[in-house]
Amino acid sequence: MTDNNYTALDAETFAGICRALGHPARVKIVSHLLENNVCICGRIVEILPLAQSTVSQHLKILKQSGLVTGIVDGARSCYCIDRKLLKRFKKMVEDL
Repeated sequence: MTDNNYTALDAETFAGICRALGHPARVKIVSHLLENNVCICGRIVEILPLAQSTVSQHLKILKQSGLVTGIVDGARSCYCIDRKLLKRFKKMVEDL
């Protein structure tokens, strides 16, 4: 479906994002990235009462879904929301 430069996600991508958002910690990560409106480097562990390895696993799942992008800058990793993908996802949810 195309509507004002909107291209629907395929079912697999849509379902992958739904799965990625299916855990409260991942929802908190996405919310934090959206609230700050910037890429966050290394501080995501500070917002969650979880071990670094657990946060890394949640970020891996969000990255696999495409909703979060990660950039490695030396020893730091920076994370951002893919706002275009999020917009397409939100539009599909509205259209359900």
